[in-house]
Amino acid sequence: MRGVPGAALSRRGTLQVPRQAGTGRLPAVLFWSGGKDAAFALHEIQRGATWDVVALLTTVEERTRRVAMHEVRSALLAAQAASVGLPLVRVPLPPFPPNRVYEAGVGAALDRLRSRGVRHVVFGDLFLEDIRTYRERLMAHRGMQCVFPLWGRDTTHLAREMIRSGLEARVVCVDTRRLPAGAVGRRFDDTFLHDLPAGVDPCGENGEFHTFVTGGPMLRWPVSVRLGRRRDGPEYARVDLLPGPVFRSRRSKP
Repeated sequence: MRGVPGAALSRRGTLQVPRQAGTGRLPAVLFWSGGKDAAFALHEIQRGATWDVVALLTTVEERTRRVAMHEVRSALLAAQAASVGLPLVRVPLPPFPPNRVYEAGVGAALDRLRSRGVRHVVFGDLFLEDIRTYRERLMAHRGMQCVFPLWGRDTTHLAREMIRSGLEARVVCVDTRRLPAGAVGRRFDDTFLHDLPAGVDPCGENGEFHTFVTGGPMLRWPVSVRLGRRRDGPEYARVDLLPGPVFRSRRSKP
C-alpha cells in the first residue's frame, strides 16, 4: 500500500509520521467513518499522485467507543484500519456534542498531526455546501487544507462506480422517515439501489442511510461481519454489526 514510510502509532498512541517522506506526495489524514464514501475517497487518493493518506481519524462516542450515528463497534473499526494498513486515530466525544466540544476534540487531534507535518485533510463529502464550508473554516483555523476527492460527482453514477470497483458494504443505519427499517443489514449493491424510494440519494448524502465497508480495493483483506440485533428508534433504525470469523487473504496493492 502507498503511504508515508514509517507512519505508525507509538506505544502511547501518538502518530509517528516522518517529516520527509521522500515520495513526492503530501501527507494527509482522512476523516474516517468506516462507510463507503470515506472508503472510496481513500481509493481515489490512492489512485492519484498528489497525496498520501497516513492516518484515519474517527470520532467515537466516549462511553460506548462506537462511531457516532453509525454506532459501529470499535473492534470493527480496528479491523478495517488493519486491513487498510493505516493508523486509526480515535477522538472520543460525548453524544451529540455542541460545536465547541467537537471542535476542541477534533482540533487537538489535528494539531498533533500538524506537528508531524500533515497539512491536508481528506473528506468523503459529495455535495452539501454548508458542510463543506464548515469543514474549510475549521481546517483553515488549524492551518490545514481540505481535500474533497468525490466532490460534485453525480451520485447515481458514483454509487454504481463504487459497486463496480468491488466495494462491499452493509447498511448499518437508516432514517426511517425516508427508508423502511428493514433496509438495515442489507448489502449496498445494485439491488439495494434499485429498491431505493424516489427522492432518496443513491449515496445517502442527505443522511438517508449509512454503511460499513467490509471489502473493496482499498482493503487488503475482507472485514468479516455478521448481523446482530436490529434496534428501531423513533427516527432511525440500526443493526448491531458483530465481528465475524477471521479470514485474511492478502492481496497486493498498487
